[in-house]
This record gives sequence, C-alpha cells and structure tokens, in this order.
Amino acid sequence: MTHVLEGTVTSLHSDGGHNFSKPAIHEAVFLAGVGIEGDAHSGPTTQHLSRQKKDPTRPNLRQVHLVASEIHAGLRADGFDVPFGSFGENLTTSGIELGELPVGSTLRLGDDVIVALTGFRDPCAQIDNFQEGLRAAVSFKPEVGPQLFRNGVMSIVIRGGTVRVGDSIKVALPAEPHQPMQKV
Repeated sequence: MTHVLEGTVTSLHSDGGHNFSKPAIHEAVFLAGVGIEGDAHSGPTTQHLSRQKKDPTRPNLRQVHLVASEIHAGLRADGFDVPFGSFGENLTTSGIELGELPVGSTLRLGDDVIVALTGFRDPCAQIDNFQEGLRAAVSFKPEVGPQLFRNGVMSIVIRGGTVRVGDSIKVALPAEPHQPMQKV
C-alpha cells in the first residue's frame, strides 16, 4: 500500500441537530475526547440515535466523520449529486486515501488538533433516502475480507484546538502490525 501522508482540509461541517447532511462552516473547535463543539454527534459516549437505543454508555468511536473529496468527485462522475457535507461528514479532506489507512492512524489537523481513526462509517438506510442507489455505490466487497465502504471514516479527538478550511493534514501510521479498517 502506498499512502500520501499529507493532505488538506477541504471543508468543515457541523450541525447541532441529527440531520443527514451538515452545513459548511469555516472553522471548528475540536474538543479532546468529545468531538466538534456544537455538533450533534459530539460526546464521550455514543451520540448516534440508533446506537444510543442499544447502549447509551458505549464509548463514542464516531466523534468526527471524515470523507475524502476524491470520493465525492468519483460519485459525481457516476451521476450522484453529493456536495461536501452531504454524507454528514464533519471534515472533507483532499490528498489522502483515508479508507486505506489502518485503524489507529493519527491525523494532525493544522498545528494543534490530532484525531485517531477508529474505522469505516457503515452506510445506513438513510443514504438511499438521500439519493437512490447511493448505498450500493459506496459499498463494495473485496475478494478477501469484510465489506468495505467509501462514505468515510470515523475518528476520535485526541488533542483539541481549532481547525480551519485550508489547514494541512499530516498522517502518522500506528505501530505494526497494522489493523485494517472495519465498520464502527
């Protein structure tokens, strides 16, 4: 696997409500162990409504949702209307193949913020309510291993601070052996 270990914050998104897509913002305050200040999915324990029903005390491994802008570009080329933020992502990146990074990879966003990748976001049924056929377009099954998804990766905030559109992203891989991403 070859990875570009540097990229850029292309867009930021946050929403205080549990909506499918999130509006764009110019900067976001990341809180260690919590997520993005004011976002509905921020919290030390799970904030996703369906997961809260199962176990509200479960640690929140989905504090910040990241999607590569290249995913948006590929889906637009396939005829889908998917502007940045449309998957409910908090952060859209460019230049990094997020889905190929192992679990535990850390991303330094700007000068201060560090997030650690926890796994793939599995596409829920709402994705087809957004656009028919989109769930199938972001899901694929390799010859070996679990089903994979192209609608982003989830992370937790290790070190907080402010992130702005245009900030640099620097990736650090965890110690080997690397664990491939699975859905969280």
